[in-house]
Amino acid sequence: MTAKIIDGKSIAAQLRASVRQSVATLAERGRRPGLAVVLAGNDPASRIYVKTKVRACEETGLHSELHEYPGDVTEHALLDRIGALNADPRIHGILVQLPLPRGIDAPRVIAEVSPRKDVDGFHAENLGNLVAGRPGFAPCTPAGVMRLLEHEGVPLAGRHAVVIGRSAIVGKPLALLLLQQDATVTICHSKTARLGELTRGADVLIAAVGRAKLVSADMVKPGACVIDVGTNRLPDGKPCGDVDFDAVKEVAGWITPVPGGVGPMTVAMLVLNTVRAAALDEAGWA
Repeated sequence: MTAKIIDGKSIAAQLRASVRQSVATLAERGRRPGLAVVLAGNDPASRIYVKTKVRACEETGLHSELHEYPGDVTEHALLDRIGALNADPRIHGILVQLPLPRGIDAPRVIAEVSPRKDVDGFHAENLGNLVAGRPGFAPCTPAGVMRLLEHEGVPLAGRHAVVIGRSAIVGKPLALLLLQQDATVTICHSKTARLGELTRGADVLIAAVGRAKLVSADMVKPGACVIDVGTNRLPDGKPCGDVDFDAVKEVAGWITPVPGGVGPMTVAMLVLNTVRAAALDEAGWA
């Protein structure tokens, strides 16, 4: 058996086309959705991510602003900028690109973003809404994973989902989203004993731990859906996920590649959340 490769790039393009139509409809009513990105420091990966996000805004018709700061920016300056963006009616979404420079209290900076403009879904209020099952903004990568599963018709209710990774921006929120779809969820991490025993029981296996080729073919249940959230670099510089793609695709029923799987969906969900924020703002957040 060879797995069906889930083309996240194509699915994200379809989602962006839908977003483009929603943006045009809102713009006709005088409310063009706007996203502000705050970038501090010179982290090369961050600059690549931000460039991709700004390009996605341009492609879908969103108003976008990039606020750049040097690595020695003060925390006070960042907080002031976010306060101004919170008050700006043209801006419906604010994204603080992580990581922030050393010496900056990232949780405090994230907490300054209005929950209504927290389109990254990192604010404690939005994470709390996710736990409670209330409406809010879910982090973009977990939300993108759920869209991929929905698009492919992967059954979740009553199935066993295993998430490798427990971060507050991917692993934990993804587990909560899976629970909302009636999956039975196991969260694994670096201290999990007998990891392979748990993963071999998974109908849906999601790797989000940041270790190249951690998931081997003998760790995967035949026919399982394998979602690779990892982004790593091999010694030769080539990108690699947390899953040994070439080996696992011969066992799994579905699999995402790296690149071209989850990554494009993360960006698509960001612009979708921004449009949702603009629509909710127009409705008065009723």
